Order: sequence, then C-alpha cells, then structure tokens
Amino acid sequence: MLTRKQFELLRFIQERLRETGVPPSFDEMKDALDLRSKSGIHRLIMALEERGFIRRLPNRARALEIIKLPEGAGGPQATRGRFSPSVVQGGLGKVRPIAPPPEEDVRSTVAIPVMGRIAAGTPISAIQNRSHSVALPADMLGPGEHFALEVRGDSMVEAGILDGDTVVIKRQDTANTGDIVVALIDDEEATLKRLRKRGSSIALEAANPAYETRVLGPDRVKIQGRLVNLMRRY
Repeated sequence: MLTRKQFELLRFIQERLRETGVPPSFDEMKDALDLRSKSGIHRLIMALEERGFIRRLPNRARALEIIKLPEGAGGPQATRGRFSPSVVQGGLGKVRPIAPPPEEDVRSTVAIPVMGRIAAGTPISAIQNRSHSVALPADMLGPGEHFALEVRGDSMVEAGILDGDTVVIKRQDTANTGDIVVALIDDEEATLKRLRKRGSSIALEAANPAYETRVLGPDRVKIQGRLVNLMRRY
C-alpha cells in the first residue's frame, strides 16, 4: 500500500507523461506536492521504485517510466479495455475513428510524417519538408494533426529529451506557459524549447543550465506545435 504522498507523486508523474510525453522535473514534483526540498522527492521516488510502481531509465536525465498503478487507481496504464482503432484518412497525421473488425482486438497505427530536424540547442533553419514517416499506435495520439521531428542538440536534456530522439508534435499555433513547443523565430529559425509568457514578451527556456533563455517579442515568435510524445532508439 502506498502512502498519500507516494500516491500523489505517482499520479502527478502519470498525468505529466500523458500530457507532455516527458516526466516532470524534481522541482516540478516538489512544487506539486508542496514539499520544501527535493530530498523528499528522492525518498518518494526510491520508495515507488522499490515497490515496483516506477522505473528509472539509465543514461537519461531524470527519466522515469510508470510500470503500474495501484489497483483501482484507474487510468490507461492501470486497465485497458477493448480499443476502437483509428486510421489516417486524408491529410497527414489526421486521425479519424472507424469501427473495429468483428470479434477482433486491434491496435491500429497512424503514419506520422517526419518533417526533418529540430534544434534543442542553437536554433537551426526552419522546419524542412517531409522526409519519411513513423508509425505510432493511434491510442497514443489525441485528436488533431501531428508531425514528428528529429532532435539535434542537448538544450532539453533535463526535460528528458536527448540528441537523436524523435519528438511527436501536435500542430497548433497557441500554447500555455510551461508547454514544450516548436517555435519559429523570425520566420527563419526553428527550436524546441519550454514556453514561458513574461508580460507582453515570450521566453523560450532551455532545460539545460548551459543555455540561456531567449526573451523575444510576440511578433518574432510563431508557435508551430506542442510536444505530446517522444520516441527513442535503443
């Protein structure tokens, strides 16, 4: 049985993974549980790992994986019923539900176009044309149009995003403070950063202390999409 704080932390990690595709930082976990220091988070994570609820992934900055949830906690990782699959129909990355074949339990996939590379470091040229596609289970994607980008650079390592990863982006032109977004700067440079709104300005924040936060006027930044998932080759 988990303590209240252990359960709260497990659900917070689960919700953040579901929303953004990457685990929360220790500071975010500390603030969410209203703890005074990160040492308390370390103890909670160790307890959850010892009880088999989470696993820490090697060679990744603060990377966590949920293995199971307490019985009765609900959520997609605790119980899975029959899945009504989705397929690509029409535009790239657009998902439309269809009826499953009779008496079959099918997990459909969606072809997500890979649109070149994105900088997690010094911004690079704008997003390129489609190079190839990757297949993702449809139940990992919500509604809307999605595309993928290959990450180059290490500015987002503390958000669990490494050089060589492939990020899955939901195409949208707005985002909330704290979202990890694809931002187009001056219609020339594309970068993957955490969005912070500072009054009338927009801050593009790295998750690596070696990189500075860029603060720009809203007329210089166009949001291309929000991070919803991440893929890695082992």
